[in-house]
Amino acid sequence: MTTVAIALIGVLALAGCGGLHEKGGESASPTPTRTAPAPTPTPTPTVDPIAGMTLAQKVGQLFMAGTAATAADPALVADVERGELGGIFLHGRSSAGVQATATVVAAFTSRLPAGSPRLWVATDQEGGDVQVLSGPGFDRIPTALTQAQQGAQLRASATDWGRELAAAGVNVNLAPVADIVTSPQTAPSNSPIGAMSRQYGYSESAVAAGAGAFAAGMRAAGVLPTFKHFPGLGHVGPNTDTSSGVTDTVVGPTSPDVDVYRGLTAAGPSLVMVSTAIYQRIDPSAPAAFSPAVLSLLRTQVGFDGVVITDDLSAAAQVQAWSPGDRAVLAIAAGVDIVLVSSNPSVLPAMVQAVTAKAQADPGFAQVVDAAARRVVEAKAATR
Repeated sequence: MTTVAIALIGVLALAGCGGLHEKGGESASPTPTRTAPAPTPTPTPTVDPIAGMTLAQKVGQLFMAGTAATAADPALVADVERGELGGIFLHGRSSAGVQATATVVAAFTSRLPAGSPRLWVATDQEGGDVQVLSGPGFDRIPTALTQAQQGAQLRASATDWGRELAAAGVNVNLAPVADIVTSPQTAPSNSPIGAMSRQYGYSESAVAAGAGAFAAGMRAAGVLPTFKHFPGLGHVGPNTDTSSGVTDTVVGPTSPDVDVYRGLTAAGPSLVMVSTAIYQRIDPSAPAAFSPAVLSLLRTQVGFDGVVITDDLSAAAQVQAWSPGDRAVLAIAAGVDIVLVSSNPSVLPAMVQAVTAKAQADPGFAQVVDAAARRVVEAKAATR
């Protein structure tokens, strides 16, 4: 082979493996353009809603205290002014009407420090025998059993009742009742519910429809509803407000009385009130409001992640065997978020002191307090 042929073969070999192209020849392919990776977004820092709050302020969010519906309690006004009370409850009866009630409420809300979580102002506006507010601007609300007869119209009626509350400054209604009474025949012997026709019916579906419509109307009016009294007071005889040792022997973890809360609470924002009865088939050792087993049932099986409030822990006969301080500590330790001190607010200081002292001495309990305060403050912000 000649020298020229060998040289030609070498040139062709270089061309085939890209050697000429690498030198920038005209036939070279353009270098692929690399796309720079998209920058990773900087996560928005999560602001803890209770950051910057003192222990006294956090503990204050865990209480709702009663004031007469006709007058502002000066001691409670002072608590609000310090940012150390999260809610008030208008108790008793008032026939003064919307404007007079709004004046009572303003005595509290006007004193709330700037930047504080909003004040929850609650009352019992169920209807029938349980209607705190009446007079000019307030409709007379029928019993739950009568409300249920309205069918599809009930939501609109409840919206009107909710607007009346909102006009008076009330933003939480401790209603509707979600208790299931066994039958019309047993209702008269069921003192807390059936005897006053507070039930929406005698089956899970009837109660779900009636209580659900009432709650939807409240939400439409800007008022937060409260389903009560978990896990049910439809099968007991005595009333926990006036009797001690009240025990339910019927309701268990899979009862309709428990199951009804799943759909009700999934439909929109609400509170759930825990009763003070003892439930033999769930936890025979303590009233529901003091029972981690009952609270766990609500959180895990029902799936409720909102704010849990107790029934009244101030004057109810059912809880008088415990000191006021122990009542509050036991409820919060069990998983309750708000202790209701509605009928006798004079025990509030002892309750607050006990919870504060426990949080100072027990880091685990302090974390429970933080979690409850955080849940309350977040719920207030979400439903403003």
